[in-house]
Amino acid sequence: MKEKVVLAYSGGLDTTAIIPWLKENFDYDVICCCIDCGQGSELDGLEERAKLSGASKLYIENIIDEFCDDYIVPCVQAGAVYENKYLLGTSMARPGIAKKLVEIARKEGAVAICHGATGKGNDQIRFELGIKALAPDIKIIAPWRMTDVWTMQSREDEIDYCKAHGIDLPFDAASSYSRDRNLWHISHEGLELEDPSLEPNYEHVLVLSVPPQKAPDKEEYVTMTFEKGVPKSLNGKDMKVSEIITELNALGGKHGIGIIDIVENRVVGMKSRGVYETPGGTILMEAHQQLEELVLDRATYEVKKDMGNKLAQIVYEGKWFTPLREAVQAFIESTQEYVTGEVKFKLYKGNIIKAGTSSPYSLYSESLASFTTGELYDHHDADGFITLFGLPLKVRAMKMMEVEKNKK
Repeated sequence: MKEKVVLAYSGGLDTTAIIPWLKENFDYDVICCCIDCGQGSELDGLEERAKLSGASKLYIENIIDEFCDDYIVPCVQAGAVYENKYLLGTSMARPGIAKKLVEIARKEGAVAICHGATGKGNDQIRFELGIKALAPDIKIIAPWRMTDVWTMQSREDEIDYCKAHGIDLPFDAASSYSRDRNLWHISHEGLELEDPSLEPNYEHVLVLSVPPQKAPDKEEYVTMTFEKGVPKSLNGKDMKVSEIITELNALGGKHGIGIIDIVENRVVGMKSRGVYETPGGTILMEAHQQLEELVLDRATYEVKKDMGNKLAQIVYEGKWFTPLREAVQAFIESTQEYVTGEVKFKLYKGNIIKAGTSSPYSLYSESLASFTTGELYDHHDADGFITLFGLPLKVRAMKMMEVEKNKK
């Protein structure tokens, strides 16, 4: 009986060409595994394509709700944003995919897991760190790094290889953007985006959204509720998180929300330029932040921002299955105990505009914030506070004046 390998299969040209390559070079029984994180119609026709290419079996594993509840929600609660812009759409999905690949490999008794990530990108790190953390005994095969055996360097090469192995597939060699899509976002790289001096061709790039200038001329109001930092309802209707994100994607896309153009620093050391569409995710992040502004005290909010940046780095670098991620997430979760309430906002041409936030745990006191003197705040108390708060500055200034005087 042949040894088995589980291939992370997307149905694209790269992973389709890998199927006969694995059989030819390793004599493996190839089991394809496609992890559904919300790719939509991209999954159509996968089973026929995988079997036609020589796979013995195809798993299509739906982890959309797990993706939302176990990976997206913690990052939303943390406000995890990489390099001030990237909402981690691809990064957040990878640990869930790695976990499912390991589960299928265990179920099938496979000796190896194969992925089609290139040797220049972040995904190879994310997949492999996840697999190593969960199944250190399983071999990892990364064809694009095995240049002595994997000799294909272009789409034309891959198409020719498939045809030589009797696989005639509906792929062509025409250039296109390199995209990654799931429920949270879609990323775009390649073509004119490889030159940071060029403006993105948004007419061809965008999939989920319209450019803000083409969004409706009338704003649209949206109301959301949260319980302990978890989104619970949208416009008065209770929904699970995946349903809320789906609806927000439609609303955000309609109004041109969440389109970013970023040059980011990859883990492997190079910079890369991409356009990301995260319409629903951008709205959800902003709504959660608006509620936290009311509920969290200053000191906690300050430290939480640091922890959010730390979690963003952890997720981006593929270190989900680590004690550090667990510790950071535990801190974040402790801050969410009272992040409960309602957030209202309006969407208009790429903007999310506040329209009122309320919470039973709000720390905002109208009597304190107003100019009217209340029982809890005596303006005279500010004299002593400023004296003590500014004492280090005053002492230093006095010392510098003394030093300058002695010089003369």
